[in-house]
Amino acid sequence: MFKNLRSRWKVTGLQLLFVIATFALGGSLCGYIGRKLLDLFNIEKAVVWVIMYVVIITTLWPLCVVAVSIPLGQFSFFKNYLKRIFSRLSGGNKTMPEDKKINVAIFASGAGSNALAVIKHFSDNKNILVKVIITNNAAAGVIAIAKNAAIIYEIINPKNNNSQSYLEVLKKYKIDFILLAGYLKMIPANVIKAYPKKIINIHPALLPAYGGIGMYGMRVHDAVVAAKERESGITIHKVDEIYDNGEIIFQEKFELSANETADTLAAKIHLLEHKWYGKVAEEAIYKIHNLV
Repeated sequence: MFKNLRSRWKVTGLQLLFVIATFALGGSLCGYIGRKLLDLFNIEKAVVWVIMYVVIITTLWPLCVVAVSIPLGQFSFFKNYLKRIFSRLSGGNKTMPEDKKINVAIFASGAGSNALAVIKHFSDNKNILVKVIITNNAAAGVIAIAKNAAIIYEIINPKNNNSQSYLEVLKKYKIDFILLAGYLKMIPANVIKAYPKKIINIHPALLPAYGGIGMYGMRVHDAVVAAKERESGITIHKVDEIYDNGEIIFQEKFELSANETADTLAAKIHLLEHKWYGKVAEEAIYKIHNLV
């Protein structure tokens, strides 16, 4: 049950404990205040009392939960949680027309397993469309993935094209958001400027450790194992002008086994990447576009 909640709410194990505590304390506070208010009205415990209690509790519950979430550091989570509830009650989060969908570009340089996981995640999404795959490698396996998924792909070689080429392609496909999925080249500064907080990346380690220039793929796992680290995991972060430096928006970690190798570690990391990247990306996209 707890694993399902973590997946559904996109939270870490520790945050889940605080979220549950907020629900419990907020509910208790709401019930206490509701009973005190009814005592003021001096209403006997009958049908009218029950109806009034339900009305008061329903009204107070969001306020009490938000109030408790502040000292527990969960205000952001519950603000978004309540927005989703109110949106559904008011008929919000409707399917966008085709020409109004949020267009996503995936940047990848290699085999593209993370790109494939993201494509699958968004395949049934009514509001988000993976519009184009961009690669710097004409032999990248992600090209075959794009073809199989009937998604347009573009090859941009940074050595032969200036940074303006990126913006031209992104403008051509009316891209709203960018996901990096194993893209090994630095994103040009003008692209980052054109897409503020709209570019995210997934890294196969717990940043800020094992990040920076040259730290990708098996190099990361080799370094983690060589350092005899006790844990590793994934980091999903916003992209800025420095490698692996942007604001961290999500991490998931696990303990390494006593006989961990770079290969076994890589396999575990891939499972986490495929499980979380699409989910966290979807939440980030909705948040930046003020959708719930």
